[in-house]
Formats: sequence, structure tokens, C-alpha cells
Amino acid sequence: MKNLDWRRILPIVMLFAGLALLGYVATQYSQMYFAQRALAHRWAEQQAAPPSPTSSADAKPADDGLVRLSIPKINLDDVVVEGTNHKSLLLGPGHLEDTPQPGDAGNAVISGHRDTFFRHIHELEKGDVVTVQRSGRTYQYEVTGKRIVPPEDMSVIGPTQDTELTLITCYPTYYIGPAPDRLVVFTRLITPKDQATNASDATAAAAAH
Repeated sequence: MKNLDWRRILPIVMLFAGLALLGYVATQYSQMYFAQRALAHRWAEQQAAPPSPTSSADAKPADDGLVRLSIPKINLDDVVVEGTNHKSLLLGPGHLEDTPQPGDAGNAVISGHRDTFFRHIHELEKGDVVTVQRSGRTYQYEVTGKRIVPPEDMSVIGPTQDTELTLITCYPTYYIGPAPDRLVVFTRLITPKDQATNASDATAAAAAH
């Protein structure tokens, strides 16, 4: 048997390897796209569902566990999935189990892949607004800071007394291969304060009349 001419074979092998890689990436992105479409459809149905006959006039849509995360600055508007394992994060930003739901008291944590849903969260700066919609209510958070930490630093997901939302992704964002660090964006709830301010303004206006 003659020796193989690797100079001729290697380009063919590399070509098929490249095609296989492209096929894998295309499959992953297709899965992500159709999963988010399905979640968005469920979300729309939930918001459009009329209150039950026994509900009050201002009843909220039924809670089926769906959470919508919107960050206008980076054009992010996606439905959050429950869990942060590999399969979950392929479908959407993932809520870290055993942390509060967004909008509840404490530190709610959402993680996302740096090359898909959270590819631009490094652009967020102090004062930027993050919006969460859940159970018919809208919660607004304000970015208070960000930090780069090693993966073993669990302090960033620890409980807090205030109502906070922590966003986490791998870092550096454009690193080739498994990224060595984590980028953490910290936010705090500002909606109740805004509502209190509006209520005070309304009361003052009514008193003036």
C-alpha cells in the first residue's frame, strides 16, 4: 500500500471539519431561534388572555412562569428560561435556580452566553435601565456597577436585603475558547421608588385643586 499523500488529503479533511463545525453552529442557532419564537408566542398568549369571570377588573394575567427581560440599550428583548445548564442557556437567558424570581425581594440571578443573548452586556454602564416583565407586572432596574470575577467567586450570587437583579456571562466576551473569567452586572430595583414618587406627585396635585 502506497504512503498516503497528506498534502492532498489534509485540505479535504479540513474542509469537511469546517463544514461539520458550520453545521453544528447552524443547528445551535436554529434551536435557539425557534425556542425563543415559541416562548415569545406563549408570552403573547399569556398577555392577551382575558381575566377569568371570577377575577377582579384589574386582575393580572395568569403566571405560567414566563419572564421577559428587556434592555433597550443593547437591543435585548428575550424570554428567560428556568435553569442555567448547557441545554437551558441554548434556548435563552437562564434564571439561576434557588435565587428569587426577578421582582421578588433578594438577589435574582440571570445568566446568558457571551456569544448569543448576553453578547453586549459588557456595554452596560451605571444608570442604564433593565426591564423585567413577570406575572402581569413590570419591574425596572438600574445598573449600579459591574465587575470581572473568577468563576469560583460565589459572592456575586449571594442573597441581598435589597431587591436586585444580577446578570452574568463569561468574559472576555470575544475570547476564543472557554473564557477564564465572569462579567457580572449589578442592578437594583427602582420601580417602587418611582411609583412612590408618582403617587406623591398625584396627591400633591389633587390637594392643589
